[in-house]
Parts: sequence; structure tokens; C-alpha cells
Amino acid sequence: MEKFDLTVIGSGPGGYIAAIRAAQLGMKVAVIERDRAGGVCLNWGCIPSKSILKCAEVYQYFKHSGEFGIEHKGLSYDFSKVIDKSRKASDTLTKGVEFLLKKNKATLFKGVGKLVAKGKVGVVQEKGQIEIDTDKILIATGSVPMTLPGLEIDGKQIMTSDEAIFYREVPDSVVVIGGGYIGAEFAYVYSSFGSKVTIVEMLDHLIPGADEEVSRELEKDFKKNGIDVLTSTKFKEVKKKKKNVDVIVEKLADKSEATITASMVLVAVGRRPIANDAPTSLSYYKKSADIGLSDLRIELDGRGFIKTDGSYMTTCDNVYAIGDVIGPPLLAHKASEEGVTAVELMAGLKSKVHYDNIPGCVYCQPEISMIGMTEKQAKDKGLDYSVGKFPFRAAGKAVGTGETDGFVKIISDKITGEILGAHIIGHGATELIAEIAVGRTLETTPLEIAITSHAHPTLSEAVMEAALAALGRARNI
Repeated sequence: MEKFDLTVIGSGPGGYIAAIRAAQLGMKVAVIERDRAGGVCLNWGCIPSKSILKCAEVYQYFKHSGEFGIEHKGLSYDFSKVIDKSRKASDTLTKGVEFLLKKNKATLFKGVGKLVAKGKVGVVQEKGQIEIDTDKILIATGSVPMTLPGLEIDGKQIMTSDEAIFYREVPDSVVVIGGGYIGAEFAYVYSSFGSKVTIVEMLDHLIPGADEEVSRELEKDFKKNGIDVLTSTKFKEVKKKKKNVDVIVEKLADKSEATITASMVLVAVGRRPIANDAPTSLSYYKKSADIGLSDLRIELDGRGFIKTDGSYMTTCDNVYAIGDVIGPPLLAHKASEEGVTAVELMAGLKSKVHYDNIPGCVYCQPEISMIGMTEKQAKDKGLDYSVGKFPFRAAGKAVGTGETDGFVKIISDKITGEILGAHIIGHGATELIAEIAVGRTLETTPLEIAITSHAHPTLSEAVMEAALAALGRARNI
């Protein structure tokens, strides 16, 4: 077997991007993938879910087309074709990743990667195991959905996002356990296609980590569209019946219990790293896919994430780890940044991930995007800050297109002008956040954004107007 400079275990957004960058830097690279190139993001997460979300959005447009002067009769949907569309998107990008690896002369091995010894990685395949000699190893195995005691996944009545992303039916009713990114997105999808949806969230607001003002706005919009939102409420028990399930929940304030009957339960309580306990559906590797961390004495933290140092090296020399497997935020673009930085550091270059400038996005409607501090975090730090806020209902493009829900909120330091954080809820929010991200990279203040000409009419004007508001110079509110 030929020897490689770097072997990457996992071909998700962290692994394949790291492999390409390593190849660009002159390394001979191997990539091991247990299932489909592109990992969770391309096959079970980011990409297929965005395709499904777009279908839900289009269906909503048709349901409200009368507001645009467009009438139709007999509106219906075929949810199986919605899933087909999402699978086509995944297939296209999976082939794209394979092409990119080949183009950059990275060798792709299909099978389960397993650490054998320093400088040696096993590839468990259908007809046995081969071994790769390598100077360095990069673990990029990602994460899988978590569940809770009493919520055993059966793929029919109780699901995680892994099962729901393939499920070809719209349930009559669904209880979503968890009001984070994934829970909010699936709640929007199922509600859009006619399900009665209830979200159960332990915290007192949706989207943990988001600015609370944004969370409240999403909650208000969800309720307006018929989604029941139960915050400060915890899941206690589920009782499965022949055709439905009873979900017992408890209000944290008074310990009172309630029972919600639904066709399905979607468990969206977070994700856990694929490290020493990685389930696999591969027929030739049915047992738990232990990747061999303990054999190389690679340590985990108390939450099960792999410990790494500032160069992303684990507690074993020349074995590195990036992405979901080393800890939050569990985001595809964060994994990509870590992958690039890790291999650049291996090559002796200066490189760094700016974790405080990684945006978070939620793709339900209205969309949510965020970067930097929330207002509460700024307040808790005792900072002297200003808030500039601009509602989309005052933006010409939003009014003209009927997308007036939400606002742009910019938090800046009164003394230095530094943009401490920005939070957007509304149509196009996940695209608009990039302006703030670039601005923070360039150490821009609200003044630079405010005096930059933004095309009219565009949604981006709301960012400019929020910057003006932070300076006390609001013009259109």
C-alpha cells in the first residue's frame, strides 16, 4: 500500500475541504468515507433540508398567491416528490465532492476508518480490512443526532432528523422535542404542508443562543401560523399507541403536566460526536463503529468531544481532529474553517479560526441569522453599547415583495464603534449576515456601513438603516 502524508477520516465539509487544501499545499492525501462523500451536511443535513424548506416556502407562496393577484384552483402537493428533489440535490453535490477530490489528486477510500497505530489507519470494507501508512491523521467524523431516555427511535412514530429527512409522508400532527435550529426548521416544513405542530422547548425561548428579541419574534410568527410553542416545558414520557403517540410534558414553572397526542414525535435535542460510539447502517459493519481512539490514548472531554490543542492535535502526536467531533458550534462552515486551518498549521503556515465571527443561520421562514454577541451578553459583560434596529416593514423592497416580517439589529460599542454583534430575522436573513461578517473581519464600524451606498430597493438597505439607527441617525423610521 502506498504511503500518504495525510489521511482524513470523514469527507464532510470539514474533511473534504481539509483534504483539498492539504493537496494544494503539496501533501499526498487519502480520504476515508464510510458512506457517501460529503458527509452529513450534503446527504442528511444542510443540503437536503434546504431543498425541502424551499419546497415548503414555494407551497406557502401558492397558498397565499391571492395576495399577489394570482388565482389558482386545486392546489396540492406530492411530498414524495419533495423528498425526491432533495435527494437529487444531495446526489449532485456528492458527485461534485468526489470530482473535487479526484481533481486535487486525493485518493478516496470507501469504508470505515479505524485508527490502528501511530501512522497507520485501517479501512474496514465489505471484503475485509486494508491498512494505510500515513504521516498524519485528521479525524473529521462529524456527529449524529442525540435522543433522550424514553425516546427510542423507530423511524415511524419517533424520529430524529436522520429519519425525517427521508420520510415521504406528512404526519397529521407532530410534536417536536427541542426548539433549536433543527426543530424550528422541521416545524416550519411540517406546518407549511398542513401538519398540526407543537414545539416543546425547555428554555424560555426558541433557538438557544440567539438574541432573545429575535427568538420572541420567531415565536410570535410561528404562533401566528398555527404552530403551538411550549417554552419552559420539558419532555417527560411518550406512550406509543397503534396509530399515534401520547407525549407527556411538564411546565417548569408549576410542575403541571399535560398530554399531547400526535401522529409523530421528532426528536431535535442536539447532536453528539461520532467518536468511540458511532452507529453505522453498513451491512458489513453492523457493530458500533469504534474508530480506535482508546487504542491511541486519544482523550475525550466530559461531553464526549475529542480534546485538541491550538493546532487541532489530539493527545496523540500527529493525530488531529476538527469539526463537530471536537465541539460546538456544530456547523458545517466552522468545520471547513478548522480543516483549512489545521492543514495550514501542519504545513508550517500561520492560520487561525476566528470563532467569534462565525455566523449561525436558521432556515425556516422567517429566516434567522446571527453573529457575535447577543444584547444580553453585551449587557452581562458590562459594555457600554448601542443598539440599532430597523424593521423590514419600513424597507421598500420588503413592502413591495410582501416580506415584511422581522428586523435587523446591530449592537455596537459606544466607545470604539466595534460591531459587537448582529441579529437578523426575516426573509433573506441568512444571506444578509455576510455583510456584517465581512465588516467585522475588516473591523468596520456602523459608520462605514451607514455611509456605504446600498442599492435601492434591496433588503440590504435594512442593514444600512440599522447601522444608521445605531448612530442615532435613523432616516426611515
